[in-house]
Amino acid sequence: MGKPESVKEIRERLQAACEDELPELIELFGRDERAGVRQLAKSAEKRLAALERERARIDALRVYEERYAQYDWICGVDEAGRGPLAGPVVAGAVILPKGSRILYINDSKQLSEKKREELYQVIDDQAVSWAVGFANPERIDEINILNATYEAMREAVGKLDPQPDLLLNDAVSIPGILIPQVPIIKGDAKSISIGAASIMAKVTRDRLMREYDQLYPQYGFAGNKGYGSAAHIEALKQYGPTPIHRKSFLKNFM
Repeated sequence: MGKPESVKEIRERLQAACEDELPELIELFGRDERAGVRQLAKSAEKRLAALERERARIDALRVYEERYAQYDWICGVDEAGRGPLAGPVVAGAVILPKGSRILYINDSKQLSEKKREELYQVIDDQAVSWAVGFANPERIDEINILNATYEAMREAVGKLDPQPDLLLNDAVSIPGILIPQVPIIKGDAKSISIGAASIMAKVTRDRLMREYDQLYPQYGFAGNKGYGSAAHIEALKQYGPTPIHRKSFLKNFM
């Protein structure tokens, strides 16, 4: 009879186990005479239950994709950066494969920066096609934030290959697009496609704002992403606006 596995070895085994292997291991180690091993089995059981809940949540996020399943290329559309005082507004457009169930996709604002970055890579790897569009601060000042957002969305959709035959949009109907559209209020938390678009837009914009932070370090763009934090507003009063500030947004702060 071989030497029993140590608690450390069992922990590593459970951590490395795939989902299909966990039930058998949970049953096995749940009967172990060592309290530490039984606790590891309970933790693994909780992990498995959390995965099942996440799969159920993702299934619920597919309600619109299933409702419009007759369309071949369903595209989610969302934006990031309508509210900040500085930087562009960025729109994301994502076509996921039919039946896609990428775990943990959600409204990007509900995710940590680390999780958004992880999901960005997964979406990049698995999407049929995705793209982003931009409207810079000058354009926002020229045509207002709503029209600039529409412009960025049209740019993002126009870059896709294949072109979508249905758009699921977060809250808006985009003028100037002939593709059928379904606006969904709070769509980034109700549609897996829109959630994916919100992540791609948010990560793209956040990365850009970190680059701007290198150019204008006194404004703290890496942290505030251009939003009107107290430190950002204080820097505006001390140093004045930069070329990436939206002049039309600064009337209440300058």
